[in-house]
Amino acid sequence: MLPDTALWGGRHAHDPTAVRDDDGTYWLFSTDAWADGPVRAGVQVRRSADLVTWEFHGWALDGVPADGAEWSGAPGLWAPEVVRAGDEWRMYWSASTFGSRTSAIGLAVAAHPAGPWEDRGLVVTSRHDEDGPNAIDATVVVDDEDRHWLVYGSFFGGIHALELDPATGLARGAAPGVLLARRARSVEGAVEGAYVLHRPGGGFALVVSYDSLFSTYHVRVGVAEAVTGPYLDRAGHDLRDLDGDPALVGTVVLAGHQLAGGRAWLAPGHASVLTEPGHQVLVHHVRDGDDPTRHEVQVRRLVWTADGWPVVSPQPWAGELEQDDTSTWPTDPAALAGTWELVTFDRASAGTLTPSRTVELDDAFLAAARSLGAGRFSWPGLELVAFPSVDAVRGTRTLSFSGLDADGNATLGTRVAAR
Repeated sequence: MLPDTALWGGRHAHDPTAVRDDDGTYWLFSTDAWADGPVRAGVQVRRSADLVTWEFHGWALDGVPADGAEWSGAPGLWAPEVVRAGDEWRMYWSASTFGSRTSAIGLAVAAHPAGPWEDRGLVVTSRHDEDGPNAIDATVVVDDEDRHWLVYGSFFGGIHALELDPATGLARGAAPGVLLARRARSVEGAVEGAYVLHRPGGGFALVVSYDSLFSTYHVRVGVAEAVTGPYLDRAGHDLRDLDGDPALVGTVVLAGHQLAGGRAWLAPGHASVLTEPGHQVLVHHVRDGDDPTRHEVQVRRLVWTADGWPVVSPQPWAGELEQDDTSTWPTDPAALAGTWELVTFDRASAGTLTPSRTVELDDAFLAAARSLGAGRFSWPGLELVAFPSVDAVRGTRTLSFSGLDADGNATLGTRVAAR
């Protein structure tokens, strides 16, 4: 018996990706997962008018496509990626079973995100007893030369980029493709859920999730000049590094945390990015710190530091209350004066739940700041972006900031009292 999905909203959405149709409706696609047990297969679909309130719409497909089921034996589908290619919407789904790399990524197409979806076949496959990446967790990026790339992989063998045929959406290059990121065997190769996006001014950022999706999941990034890498973190480490300390590779942008008076958010990850005029948002799942079996979708503003690194808001997206007019973003350090609640994600311990702390940004502190325009500031050792936000705990409009130090540790802050 199926659960009452009308009550789900954004709950039970795992490995989410969001798109917006021509009418302005947002569509969210996610893994066939439900915290309380098995549920039917076929990719969960939700819709929303504001990226805040979600309505369960149903399933994209009538179960696991036959070719994916035959190859993998999977009872459901994981981590869909939905992109638009001209007049066609393309959904890349993953079929696998937990702990195995006998997996397949397939393609379905539709004229609208609501479907109906038509199977176009398998794109790339993998076998558990053969070396190479695990064929799950697809994302698609188009480079500056209009070449289309499938970026995929999870744990086994790392993250790879495989060229696609733009006309069909199927593989053009030879699998497995080019290695982008891989972690040391000492942490069981724990990297997955990749997403690649263009950097302002040129180049690309690779967003990945590290560690255990049940508890220590968190989001890191690296940047490169080309889709195919090499991707380096803020300290210059290559995301393919197998010899260094695996906790110190990758620039942390989001991890488990708890703001004062708010819920404990555990294991955020498997993120995608939705780009719209005026803003970008990180779309990811997160677990309830009081009941980690419960997962849900969360959306956060994504902004770029003056030197071209993506960072995300400490506050969930607030829909129409968000302010996209960057001319209103602070440019004078004095505008940041007040009491701030901060969380800092240290690379060495990013998998733990980080509590917040309170600091005062006074004249002496702000005197060290240098304005770089449109909310961008530089402090000694810290590049950050400040922007209007809505404090989800207090329900008030305020300012938030997100920043990175030279080593790749993130500090996120929300002003709780202006001076």
